[in-house]
Amino acid sequence: MKREGEFKRLSKKVLITFFLLSFVSLFADITYEGARSVLGAYFNILGATAFIVGFIGVGELINYIMRGLGGFIAGRFRSSKIYWGLVIVGYFVNLVAVPLLAFAGTWQLALILVLLERAGKGLRAPARDVIIAELTEPIGRGKGFGIHEVLDQIGAVAGPAFVAWSLAVSYGNYRLTLLYLAIPAFIALMLVIIASIIYPKIKSISISKKAERRISKNFLLYLTSTVFLSLGFVHWALISYHLKVSVKLGDYIIPLFYTLAMLVDAIIAFPIGYIYDKVGLKALTISPILVFASTLLLLFTNTYTVILLVSVWGIVMGIYETIMRAAIADLVEAEHRAYAYGIFGLSIGASWMIGNIVLGFLYQFYKYIMPCYVLLVEAFSALLLMRIIKK
Repeated sequence: MKREGEFKRLSKKVLITFFLLSFVSLFADITYEGARSVLGAYFNILGATAFIVGFIGVGELINYIMRGLGGFIAGRFRSSKIYWGLVIVGYFVNLVAVPLLAFAGTWQLALILVLLERAGKGLRAPARDVIIAELTEPIGRGKGFGIHEVLDQIGAVAGPAFVAWSLAVSYGNYRLTLLYLAIPAFIALMLVIIASIIYPKIKSISISKKAERRISKNFLLYLTSTVFLSLGFVHWALISYHLKVSVKLGDYIIPLFYTLAMLVDAIIAFPIGYIYDKVGLKALTISPILVFASTLLLLFTNTYTVILLVSVWGIVMGIYETIMRAAIADLVEAEHRAYAYGIFGLSIGASWMIGNIVLGFLYQFYKYIMPCYVLLVEAFSALLLMRIIKK
C-alpha cells in the first residue's frame, strides 16, 4: 500500500510537471514566436537586405552550438540542479532578449539580440528534452512530445496573432508590439521555476556514470539524414522577407501567415506523434518531400499558392518538434541522451544556418536554381532515412 501511494504521488508530480513545462513552452512561444513572425519585415525596416536577413540563420547555429554546450554540461555533471539550472537560465536569456528588441535602433543591434535569444533557447533545450522524455515515457514518447507540441503551438499561434493585432491597432508600431511581449515572458519564467520545485529529482541521470554502450550507428545515420534535410529547409525570416518584398503583403498580414503555419503545426503534432508510436521512423519518410515543397514557397507570389505552401511549412515544423525529438530518446540509451540531444541540436543548427545562407544568396541572385539545390540535399536525406528503416 505504501508503494502504491508513492507511485500515485509520483505520477501526480510527473503529470503536473509535464503540463507545467508544456505551458512554459506555450507562454515562451507567445513571446519569441510572436517576434519571429515579423523578424524579416522588422529587419527590412531597420535597413537590412535579403542577404543579411539570411544571416539570421546564424542565430540558429548559435542556438544549436549552445545545445551542444548545454548537452555536454548536463551529461558531464549529471546533477538535477545542473539540469534545472540550465533550463531556467536558458529560458531567462531566451525570453528577456525579445522585448529588448523594442529598443534596437539598428539591424546590427537587433541581430545581436536575436542571437542572444537563440543562445538562451539552445542552452536549455537538451536538459529540458531529457526531462520531457522521462516524463512522457509512461504514455509513449511520440504522443507525449505531441501533446507538449500542441500546447507549445497554441502559444506559437497566439503570439503571431497578437503581434498582427498589435501592429494593426498601433499603425505598424513594432517597438510597442515587441515591448508587450514581456508579459508572457514573465509568466513563462515563473512557471518553469515552479516546475523545478515540484519535480526536483530527475531519475534518468541517476543511472551509473559508466555507460555500457556508445551512441548507436543508427543514431549517427539518423543525424546525418536530418542534417541533409535541414540544408534545404527555409527559415521563416526569409519567408517573411519574401512575403513583404515579393508578395507585397501588409505588415500586419505577415504574422497571420505565420499564425497559420503554427496552427497547422499544432493540429498535426499529436496525430504524427501517435503515428510514430505505431510505425516508428517510417513516419519520417515524407519529410524530404514536404521540405522541398515548402521551400518552393520562395518562387511564388500567388496568395493561394503561398497559403498552401505556408501550411506545408507548418507540417514540417510539427515533424521537427515532435517525432524528430522523440526518435532520439528511442535511438539512444538514457545515460547518453543529454549528449545526443546536444549533438543533434548542434548538427541541425549548423546545417540550417548554412542552408539558409545558401538559400538567401540564391533568392537574391539565382532564384530559379533553388529547386535543384533543395532537391539534391533532400534526396540524400531520403536515401539515408530509408537505410536506417531497412536496418
